[in-house]
Parts: sequence; C-alpha cells; structure tokens
Amino acid sequence: MRKFIALFMLAGILFVPAFANAQDAPADTAAATEATPAAEETAASPTVVDDEIVAEEQSFHQLIKEKFIEGDPLYMTPVLLCLILGLAIALERIITLNMATTNTKKLLLKVEEALASGGVEAAKEITRDTKGPVASIFTQGLMRYAEGIDMVEKSIVSYGSVEMGRLEKGLIWVSLFIALAPMLGFFGTVVGMIFAFDTIEAAGDISPSIVAGGIKIALLTTVAGLIAAMILQLFYNYLVSKIDSLVNDMEDASISLVDILVKHKLTGK
Repeated sequence: MRKFIALFMLAGILFVPAFANAQDAPADTAAATEATPAAEETAASPTVVDDEIVAEEQSFHQLIKEKFIEGDPLYMTPVLLCLILGLAIALERIITLNMATTNTKKLLLKVEEALASGGVEAAKEITRDTKGPVASIFTQGLMRYAEGIDMVEKSIVSYGSVEMGRLEKGLIWVSLFIALAPMLGFFGTVVGMIFAFDTIEAAGDISPSIVAGGIKIALLTTVAGLIAAMILQLFYNYLVSKIDSLVNDMEDASISLVDILVKHKLTGK
C-alpha cells in the first residue's frame, strides 16, 4: 500500500508539471499568435510612416530632376541653358543698373554750389568724381560750356543717346532667350509626337502604354520652355522699367543742368 502511494505520488510529481506545461503551451501559443500580429502591425507601422515621410521629404530639387530626366535631357538641356544664360545676363544688368542709379537732386545741388563758388572747373570735378550716366552727361555738358548753351544742349542730347545704349546693353540677349526657350520646347513637342506616331505605326495599335513616352516628352519640354520664358520675361520687364526710370532721371536732370548753366551765365555766379 505504501509502495502504491509512493508510486502514485511519484507519478504525480512527474506528470503534473508536464500536464501543466501542456496546458500552458496553447495559452502561450495563443498569446504568441496574438502578439505576432501586434508585432507585425508595430513593425509595419514604421514602414508606412517611413514611406509617408520619404514621400513628404521629397524635395523640389528631386522632383525637378525626375521631370528633367523623364522629359529627355536631349531636349530639356537646351531649354535649361536658355534659362541659365538669360538669368546670368539679367542679374548682371540688374547689378549694373542699380550701381548706375544716382541721387540727381543731390548732384544738381552740388553742381550749383560748385558753380557759384569755383566756377565750371569746380563743377566738373564734382561730376567726374560721381559715378553714373547722369554725372557723365553733366561732365560732357560742362566741357562744352565755353562754346555756348546751344552746344551744351547738343552735347547732352548726343551723349545721352550713348548712355542709353549702354543701359540697354544685353537686353537683346534676354529677349532672344525669352523667344528661344518656348521654341525649343515646341521643338521637343514635335519630336515627341513624331516619336509617338512612329511607335503607333510600328506596333499597329493605339495603346496608352505605347504612346505615353512620346507624349510625356512632348508635354514636359513644352512646359519647361514656357516656364523658362515666363521667368525671363519677369526679369526683362524689371530691366525695362529700371532703364525707363534712369532715362527719365537723365532727361529731367539734363534740363535742370541747362537751367543752372543759363542762370550762371546770366548772373556770372
């Protein structure tokens, strides 16, 4: 009896942990099964978030680069060159025109004071030391003062035309690139459409996948040419308005200078 009880207890000691483990195993399996989707969801979530972040962080530069490649660099490069060269010339002219701007009222006041105190030679020293087209015109006019007011006026008109030509220097190239960029874009459009029709003829089928490449080249080159022309047109209009402003200042200042010289000649001061 004691042996039977001892064997029963031994069997219980041996089999109870195994039974307990057997019962715990499904629970662990179920827990693991429940945990696995959660882990997968947790692991998948960063992937989705990362994809969204990558999509959001795609820079404008990358987008332009992709469209440039899709539009075929062979046709997009000439348009890009027109934009770069046009912007380079426009920026150079903007800097030059801003440096040519002169405070004409202040300059006229200095010239008048110099005429009153030191005569024409003192006034010429003032204009020579001042930069800008207005000061250059003043210098030319003062150099003809001894020949009479009529010669002063003719000298101012003649040299004013020279200064206007210098101010307008380079504008012809900007206007050329404004006209050339859309033309190059339309050239890419025509080539792309020819390529699309050739593909249709070779395949004998009008399928979107067949004609998409040629049409994409056609549309992207046209858009690129129009964008380049619009950007350059803005700079061109600014340059024209700046030149018009400088020319108006030159004309007003020239009239005021003649009046000052007439007054100086009459009064002798």
